[in-house]
Amino acid sequence: MQTREIDATALETLLAAAVAAPSIHNTQPWRFCLNPATRSIEVRADRRRVLPLADPDERARHLSTGAAVFNLRVAAAHLGWNPWVHLLPDPHDPDLLAALHLMATADAPPDYRGLYEAVERRHTSRMPFTGRTVPEPIVTEMVAAARAEGAHMYVPDILGTRRLLQVTSAAEMRNSTDEARTAESRAWITLPGSSPYGIPVTAPRPLDAAGRMPMRDFTGRAWSRQRPSVRFERHAQVALLWTVCDRQEDWLRAGQALERTLLVATAHGVRTSMLHQAMEWRDLREATRDPAAKRCHPQLLIRFGYGPEGERTPRAAARPNGRSARERETATTEDARSGPGAPARTPGSW
Repeated sequence: MQTREIDATALETLLAAAVAAPSIHNTQPWRFCLNPATRSIEVRADRRRVLPLADPDERARHLSTGAAVFNLRVAAAHLGWNPWVHLLPDPHDPDLLAALHLMATADAPPDYRGLYEAVERRHTSRMPFTGRTVPEPIVTEMVAAARAEGAHMYVPDILGTRRLLQVTSAAEMRNSTDEARTAESRAWITLPGSSPYGIPVTAPRPLDAAGRMPMRDFTGRAWSRQRPSVRFERHAQVALLWTVCDRQEDWLRAGQALERTLLVATAHGVRTSMLHQAMEWRDLREATRDPAAKRCHPQLLIRFGYGPEGERTPRAAARPNGRSARERETATTEDARSGPGAPARTPGSW
């Protein structure tokens, strides 16, 4: 597809891809606006949807936003532009996390072969996987996708996988027994159709009957007894996404690496889910480090495999509103939150 005009149709295509990105607790902590003077889409932090306890350093918010930035890049290339991203472009405007410039050049756009179609199909699966092993060539391609965005992926052996899951289980236990944290996460469980944010209460979130797979429980121990227990895969496959440094820019790059990796997996029919619990505790985050890396800052643990398609979570509608060009944002604003068609369905969350 080729276009050189930033018209309403092109803008909606870009924003629909952006809001399809995964975000912690499906908070969708971003805002977008078009700056016609620079032919750029500005990506801003939305401070109304924060997690002070689960994400006190706002690292997960940057990861989420980075994932949205990568989807913007893929959609821009699909429309025929050469997207150029400037991270943290204005030191005097800390909420401006990135600017995506839509370059109309004679050069061919980046080749994200197969990834644009995967944007809509990718969403988090919290269901058990079959245990069928993902072939090594696909795993290698996932590792290469992370590296292409300036991050690294540690794919452990069986013992390393068991260690990472044990650390994640310890974090999940801490979360589920901390009343303040469970209250924070429970606030993001929503009734169907009530909000384009959060996790619908009807979304399947089974627990592992064997206790090996530490799937996040948003409701706390007292409520978890009411959730169904099923058997998850006996031998899980996981990958630790990490960066050499641990600055805001690194978090944004890690978010782009995360989404590129997830889209590659999706293009190959591989399901994914994110295990973030250990990253929410400083000591447990440190305990997940790649033992072979000298400077390793863990960002997220990815579970991947084959299995049923998880249920989609809601999204804010991807359409610009009628404000001025500088203030034109997606439906993550209060206007669109109450506007018609707000709960557009697009893929997944953490």
